[in-house]
Amino acid sequence: MAALALRCVGRRCLLARLGPGLSVRHIVPMGTTAKEEMARFWEKNTKSNRPLSPHVTIYKWSLPMAMSITHRGTGVALSLGVSLFGLAALLLPEQFPHYLAMVKSLSLGPALIYSAKFALAFPFSYHTWNGVRHLAWDMGKGFKIPQVNQSGVLVLILTLLSSAGLAAM
Repeated sequence: MAALALRCVGRRCLLARLGPGLSVRHIVPMGTTAKEEMARFWEKNTKSNRPLSPHVTIYKWSLPMAMSITHRGTGVALSLGVSLFGLAALLLPEQFPHYLAMVKSLSLGPALIYSAKFALAFPFSYHTWNGVRHLAWDMGKGFKIPQVNQSGVLVLILTLLSSAGLAAM
C-alpha cells in the first residue's frame, strides 16, 4: 500500500516538473542540418589535405594496448555470460542439478573438463586482476612505462595461476 502511494506521489511530482510546457519552452532552433555540417566538415578536410584517421594496423602493438582491448572484451564476455546464464535459469524448464547431471552423463575426459573450466575461469580471473591494476592507476600509482609493462606481466601471471587454481577445484 505504501509503495502504491509513493509511486502515485512520485509520478505526480515528476509530471509536474516534466509537463508538456517544459519540452516546448526550451527548444532552440538548429542553425544547420546534420547534412550541411558533414558537407562543411569534409570540405574543410579536403582543403587542408588532412589524412583520414589512422587505422589500427599502422600501430605497433604493445602489451598495454593488447591488455586494454582484452580487458574490454572480457568485460563484455562476462556481462553476456551472466546475462545468458540468468536468462537460461529463468526460461529453462528444469533446475540446475538436472543440467549438471546431463553434463556428467556425457562422460567427458578430465582433460576436456579441466580445459572447459579453465576457459570459463580465465576471463573472470583476467578481468579481476586487471581491474585491481586499474584501481592502482586510479590512485595515481604505476603510470611510468616500465611499471605499466611490469604490472601487465604480473596481471598475466596472476591470471594464469588463479585460472589454473579455479579450474582444479
